[in-house]
Amino acid sequence: MTRRPKLIVFDLDFSITDYTLWPFWVDTHVDPPFRKLSNGSVCDSTGRMIEAYPAVQEILESLKKEEIPLAVASRTWCPEGARQLLNVLEWEKYFSYQEIYPGSKVTHFKRFADMCGISYSQMLFFDDEQRNIHEISKLGVTCVLLPNGLTYKALEEGFQQFEIKNS
Repeated sequence: MTRRPKLIVFDLDFSITDYTLWPFWVDTHVDPPFRKLSNGSVCDSTGRMIEAYPAVQEILESLKKEEIPLAVASRTWCPEGARQLLNVLEWEKYFSYQEIYPGSKVTHFKRFADMCGISYSQMLFFDDEQRNIHEISKLGVTCVLLPNGLTYKALEEGFQQFEIKNS
């Protein structure tokens, strides 16, 4: 049987060149508030269309079906905008835990461990910024660097790394 993490944590955005769940920074590239249009698409206050990476919705849904708890760790300077976008995209239902505020992701992970009682070794983390991967891996979390956003291939690589580390 394949060993799965007890918590999967995703960054949202916030890197100089790449992103994790969507291809922009909430605090600089788009302008809250966000709204859903009658055709189901989402735009910001200027009418700019907001799109996540293509596989994200399906991946979140499949992880929910596997009953793996999900969390968000974001260092954005616009936490309310990030939360609002999660709500408008109807993704808040996927994330049992949300740590969205400026500061070290180590603080985010300490709060996850305290809130859910899951050890770092049982967590899997996806981020697009090397320094976050470096810091969080020191805690014992299995970390995956995403050079081009979340994809099924990256998810499978994460599961493989987690299984190897925990076998």
